[in-house]
Amino acid sequence: MKPFASRYLLVAAFSLFLAACSSAPVDQAAVPQADAWQQLQQSIASNELATAEDQLAALQAQAPDDARLEQYQRQLAEAYLQRSQIVLQKGDVNAAATALARARALMPQAPAVTGGDAVTQARKAELEKAEAALKAAEAKPKARIIDPTAPSTVVALKTTDSRAMRRQLDDIAADVVNYQCEVVFQVPRTEDAPWLKTLLEKRVRKIDSRFQLKQKHEIQRSLPAQVVLVPHQQ
Repeated sequence: MKPFASRYLLVAAFSLFLAACSSAPVDQAAVPQADAWQQLQQSIASNELATAEDQLAALQAQAPDDARLEQYQRQLAEAYLQRSQIVLQKGDVNAAATALARARALMPQAPAVTGGDAVTQARKAELEKAEAALKAAEAKPKARIIDPTAPSTVVALKTTDSRAMRRQLDDIAADVVNYQCEVVFQVPRTEDAPWLKTLLEKRVRKIDSRFQLKQKHEIQRSLPAQVVLVPHQQ
């Protein structure tokens, strides 16, 4: 009987060991691992905000009472706000609106940004400023000739076709006013500059008589007449 009893005890002990091993992963999965928080931090730092948002949602489901959730939610909201400002400066209104919407959606959920302290008020003011800038960008007329995201735009003037050039100057004048452009005429002859400046100035005054037009000229004898438009970078 002793050998049988020994074998029975051995089998029972081995079964308990297997049961403990199989239950261990379930217990561990119930609590977020340290590297999950590190991965979230890395995603935010790397500007992979969609990934970070998914990671944050998973951690919220696993540990809804963890104090670190507030910190990372605030970081993610601020990262979206910063992205909206950057892409808006580049002229991408749609991307700015999307990022700003995510920031607004995340901010009210974080207790630290719904209080009344100075830091909270500063964050709210920054968010409101970004929303105002976005509305202004959305209301601005679409550029006709220039690329608003580029430091400058060079336009070859159609000087051999007076009608086409006048239409071209109409479009240039509209962009100059709407995007507060500085104007540099590059012409092969000195006498070309005054009449081009006059033609553009008349069109600008017609659009906005109070606009402070800044224009100058350069002599480029090896090039056909062209104009360089430099939009104001806000």
